[in-house]
Amino acid sequence: MAQSVLSSSAAASTVCMSSYAVRVTNTPAIKNAPLTGLAEGNGYFSNRHLAALVLIVPWILKRILPVVNRGGFKTYIFMVLVTGLPITVAYWTAMSIYGPRKNQKVVLPGRSIEEYITIHDDELKAKYHGKEKIPMQIFHDAYFEGKIDFNGDVLEVMEQRHDWAKMVFTPELFKYVFTQLVPEVIVHSKSQDEEQVRGHYDRGDDFYEWFLGPRMVYTSGIVKDLTVEESLEQLQDNKLTVVCEKLELTPEDRLLDVGCGWGTLSAFAAKNYGCEVTGITLGRNQTKFGNDRIAANGCDTNKARILCMDYRDIPGGNGAYTKIVSLEMAEHVGIRRYGAFMRQMYDLLDDDGIFVLQVAGIRPHWQYEDLIWGIFMNKYIFPGADASCSLGWVVNQVEAAGFEVKNIDVLGVHYSATIWRWYKNWISNREKVVEKYGERWYRIWVFFLAYSTIISRQGSASVFQLTLHKNLNAYPRILGMPSHASIHVTPRVEISPVV
Repeated sequence: MAQSVLSSSAAASTVCMSSYAVRVTNTPAIKNAPLTGLAEGNGYFSNRHLAALVLIVPWILKRILPVVNRGGFKTYIFMVLVTGLPITVAYWTAMSIYGPRKNQKVVLPGRSIEEYITIHDDELKAKYHGKEKIPMQIFHDAYFEGKIDFNGDVLEVMEQRHDWAKMVFTPELFKYVFTQLVPEVIVHSKSQDEEQVRGHYDRGDDFYEWFLGPRMVYTSGIVKDLTVEESLEQLQDNKLTVVCEKLELTPEDRLLDVGCGWGTLSAFAAKNYGCEVTGITLGRNQTKFGNDRIAANGCDTNKARILCMDYRDIPGGNGAYTKIVSLEMAEHVGIRRYGAFMRQMYDLLDDDGIFVLQVAGIRPHWQYEDLIWGIFMNKYIFPGADASCSLGWVVNQVEAAGFEVKNIDVLGVHYSATIWRWYKNWISNREKVVEKYGERWYRIWVFFLAYSTIISRQGSASVFQLTLHKNLNAYPRILGMPSHASIHVTPRVEISPVV
């Protein structure tokens, strides 16, 4: 298929494939996708079709099967209950296999699977070879066990994934959803959350430092310059500054940092804005690290501290904090308890206070790849983070709790830039990781970081930064105008008023 460059600049070019055009970026700020990395996947699904199958198939079975064909309406309802789950599983499986791609703007090379990966396991090799693509879930599980290897850099091979892997639902995915994910969504008890958080974040500070770097911030940074590759530390400092400015911090403020991680934001706010800060985390290692960091930065430890506790036990009565921030912690609260968490934040916030909420979530107009990646993340990386929902869902939740949305910034591509830098840190520390934690942990995280660089760049998942305040008549909205950054723009052209 002929390709021609129609136009180009320092930031992007448009590549023509047949009669369609796809823009390919070229900026040092992010990991730019190759053309094949921009291919769309399958997102076909119909609630109407599924509902019709769930209702009609039991009716047909009731008519043709002996014994049950003698029953009435109650028998039909029984058949619906018995066959509903198998029909649903079959429909999801079929649609993931046979559904069409969103579009065909990018034509895949159609190379043999052996050009991308090497399969060592004989059973897998017999099934997947030549042009027979391997299901992504089967691939990554086998890769973690050393049964498959990438032929080259993990991220570069993952960019070509649509040419060698298929995004289909497998029995193992359904097993995990029904036996692990759904029960965890329903429960989300204190003990469950504590076990998951400590099992994850107390693994070892060195494990995380080998990709997070010296800032030890496990949330998205912010790109400020497209013309250079800002360092990871600069991206995180950009984000910390943006958050603190949106909070309009002053020395008189009482800031609550919910899910503070290793306490970098808490230390940054105390050091630069002189406010009182209380950080909350369930991680024991994080608590010690954060308090040590606060002291090392010359902050008053009587005014700034990290507490090791569940968010449900946060101290303080109504209006105890003038400012609240929570960066990518609310996902771990879970869908079931999300509303209660937001109402708790509302009660803890002063009536004239500001709440900056940053959360990650999957797009509502999903493709099957998004869901498969999300299940992988829940199983291996962020157990219990089931509230990674769409922006619309988050807005509904915060508004239902009584908040008003002042501003929203969607930072998905900034997350891609951040994770790309994490990825490069991780592979540069491979020997250290393998020596202390083993090959399997290295493989899980290198796959996570490589895949997530792509997922957040292409919009499968994003991160949303919301600036909120209480929706009260007496709230002084006009005083927030100076910090409403999105309305303060520098025109790219000379502006002449219309007369």
